[in-house]
Amino acid sequence: LGIRTVAVYSQEDRFALHRFKADESYLVGQGLGPVEAYLSIEGVIRIAKEARVDAIHPGYGLLSENPEFADACAAAGILFIGPSPAAMRALGNKVSARKLAEKAGAPVMPASPPLPRDINGAKAMAQEVGFPVMLKASWGGGGRGMRVIEEEAALAGEVETARREAEAAFGNDEVYLEKLVRHARHVEVQIIGDQHGTIVHLHERDCTMQRRNQKVVERAPAPYLDGVQRTTLHEAAVRIGRAAEYSNAGTVEFLMDVDSGEFYFIEVNPRIQVEHTVSEVVTGIDLVKAQIRIAQGAKIGSAESGVPPQEEITVNGNAIQCRVTTEDPENNFIPD
Repeated sequence: LGIRTVAVYSQEDRFALHRFKADESYLVGQGLGPVEAYLSIEGVIRIAKEARVDAIHPGYGLLSENPEFADACAAAGILFIGPSPAAMRALGNKVSARKLAEKAGAPVMPASPPLPRDINGAKAMAQEVGFPVMLKASWGGGGRGMRVIEEEAALAGEVETARREAEAAFGNDEVYLEKLVRHARHVEVQIIGDQHGTIVHLHERDCTMQRRNQKVVERAPAPYLDGVQRTTLHEAAVRIGRAAEYSNAGTVEFLMDVDSGEFYFIEVNPRIQVEHTVSEVVTGIDLVKAQIRIAQGAKIGSAESGVPPQEEITVNGNAIQCRVTTEDPENNFIPD
């Protein structure tokens, strides 16, 4: 795009490739751990100001879904390449995202409100949803804080563990329960919206193959959907995006019950995802370029945005992404 780029890196990543691909690069979060360094809003904004940066693309993970970071960018007069802080707040919490999906007429999984501290109250909510249930963190993903609970006796211990895990990973220990679908496929729809009220989808991806609730293999398109299922799914995703007044790239995730063929909305990821590349390959649309152009005000359907109107977004062929997981298979798959 001919735009000069500035990268940040932690001390541990000082030899990382992205640092040398950028025109300039700066150490962020000196003295902090490798994750904390990239979570330093103050550090990132300070570098951006010193380097006279116009816009920040947050990538995926770390600060990409943090509305406080988007607010800090706005306060510093820097464009945040992503959805509005209001949309992030509405969608970043899974419980409020469910309410929004319900309002948009999308099918949602039976679930509880946030669990109270009182374990008897939590047990009553679990009975209402019906065992087996899936315990989830309200403010995060990546499988952290996620537990399958088969019966009431296991509830108290699992809730305590999940709260600790959620607090450590997301700084918030709020958890809730969702009905467990035994034979599920995980299918997600890539959406992108501009600042002029247009939202389109870039078809769907299948990410059913997971280990410890972490995605391992991604495919586009999902080969098991028929035409009616596909249309239903895409329309539900776009309706949710409209209800959130969503702009920029995002992913609407669903579970499909293999036994009944029913779909259930689970969450929206208000950011670009690691697996966005399989959608790029089959649609021919560069999502990151589109994100930057849309943040600059380009309209979907214009040559400037790089995103054609909906009827021209077609799927050509199949794409598969296989992730390398940094774990030791000879030592109980511990992170390595």
